[in-house]
Amino acid sequence: MNPADAEGSSGPYEILGWPEFGEAARELARAVVRSGWVPDLVVAVARGGLVPAGALAYALGTKAMGTLNVEFYTGVAQTLPEPVLLPPLMDTSALPGRKVLVVDDVADSGRTLDLVMRLIQDRGLPGAGPAAPGEPVPVDARSAVVYAKARSVIEPDYVWRHTDRWISFPWSAQPPVTEEHGGTGK
Repeated sequence: MNPADAEGSSGPYEILGWPEFGEAARELARAVVRSGWVPDLVVAVARGGLVPAGALAYALGTKAMGTLNVEFYTGVAQTLPEPVLLPPLMDTSALPGRKVLVVDDVADSGRTLDLVMRLIQDRGLPGAGPAAPGEPVPVDARSAVVYAKARSVIEPDYVWRHTDRWISFPWSAQPPVTEEHGGTGK
């Protein structure tokens, strides 16, 4: 199906092309820098957040990256009942005391981003680092998305654009190559 001809949950698709995505990533990075907060680590919410997270990490000069794999959307406006973490899980032991930027492509319902933010922020370790013995060291986590929707249960810290339309991203606009061959992969 051609996204330009389809209807999303609230009207025609919003189509993001590669050149415009490059501008979006730079604008998001500038917003982070203007805020005076610079991450020690960028965490991508896979799969949709992989490309935006890589672009932001490069634009911010942040070399440390991690990935959390979450499945929620199964199709256009179709979801599982709840977001599900998929293996392999990221080692979060180095997060306490760090500034972590969590990046996804869109905060649609916001449930995936909310799950990941709670997981990251809850990684404080008792008695580690500069805190008093037994006190948890918090993770200073913020979030960035290319798009956010009004219905999202979480308001990301950094947003390039707001929309209520279904978004066609350049990295996911085409079906998997295996579907070109009847699903055989040959």
